[in-house]
Amino acid sequence: MGYQYDDENIFAKILRGEIPNDTVLETEHSLAFRDIAPQAPVHVLVIPKGPYVCYDHFAAQASEAEILDYNRAIGEVCRLAEVDPGSGQGGYRMISNSGVAGVQEVPHLHVHILGGRPLGRMLEKG
Repeated sequence: MGYQYDDENIFAKILRGEIPNDTVLETEHSLAFRDIAPQAPVHVLVIPKGPYVCYDHFAAQASEAEILDYNRAIGEVCRLAEVDPGSGQGGYRMISNSGVAGVQEVPHLHVHILGGRPLGRMLEKG
């Protein structure tokens, strides 16, 4: 399957330094920053620096170094935000939307790390 990466999406602009962000963590291949419209007390977005549209695109085409870095960055964000189950906060939710049916709004792979309060059910039957 071919993926069309739009290098004018908001996350590409953040990565180029055209739009400021509230950085939580930056690594060689990843950037994590606070969401500008948080849906929970902790709401951090973690993005790879490479031009990947969604997770399956990333998993199929990213280098091993990018994949390792991105996954480790997600874990480190959970630790830094103190939402990992070992922190006493009770845990977190990690969400990544993909495509139209998945309600992906920005065509750049990103995961939302949400926590700091009980989050309720993930999906309602429907």
